[in-house]
Amino acid sequence: MLCIAFSLYFFADAKAERKSLLDSEPGVIYLAQTLKVPIKLMVIKEASVFSDKEGKIRLGYLKADQTVELEGMTEKAYRVRGQSRTNNGIVGWVGPHAFSHPQEDFVAKLKQLYERQIMVNKIIEEQGIAIGMTLDEVNKSRGKPTKTSVRRTIKGEAGSWEYIDYDEVKHYITRVDPVSGQAFRQLSHVTREETGKTLVEFKDGLVTALQEDEDNGPGNIRIIIPPLVFGW
Repeated sequence: MLCIAFSLYFFADAKAERKSLLDSEPGVIYLAQTLKVPIKLMVIKEASVFSDKEGKIRLGYLKADQTVELEGMTEKAYRVRGQSRTNNGIVGWVGPHAFSHPQEDFVAKLKQLYERQIMVNKIIEEQGIAIGMTLDEVNKSRGKPTKTSVRRTIKGEAGSWEYIDYDEVKHYITRVDPVSGQAFRQLSHVTREETGKTLVEFKDGLVTALQEDEDNGPGNIRIIIPPLVFGW
């Protein structure tokens, strides 16, 4: 195994990104963490707005005939930002029955989006990678790659990211106390020893293949659907 001496090494940015992503409530997907372009919904009828996803505390009423931004979702409720019955701004949880969207398959795609992101969040929590993830998601899960290779052509961009896994190994020396004559161990230095590699191949920002060496264990390659595109 390759052995490299070091003092201390942090992946602070990657850990902060992962923490911010996983701080969400269980079962809730916040779309600002997922989509670059917000999803807009048409309010087809006035509806109650709640401060909690369980619908226990009513904040007010969402006015009909307006377009609102979808900020988050659970399996049973949408978190939206719009105008209330009194034309004041309001943000909260509303039942899906109050909305419509021009895309015919919108409800099915939104369900797919929710299920995909729940799975992605779990993979990121485990610091894993799956085929179908975006490079942004890989970065949130594993941080910056050890090595990158990118090829850009008229047809798009393809390449690979390589991650090398290390373990910290502490090395000790034996010393003798000059007063007591007793022998004791003293930390000499710390090294990082390579324990495995993961090669992530991608095309146009999506993971297309994974290769892991034996030190990472047999495991199971996970495959998820690519991110969905919503039109208006």
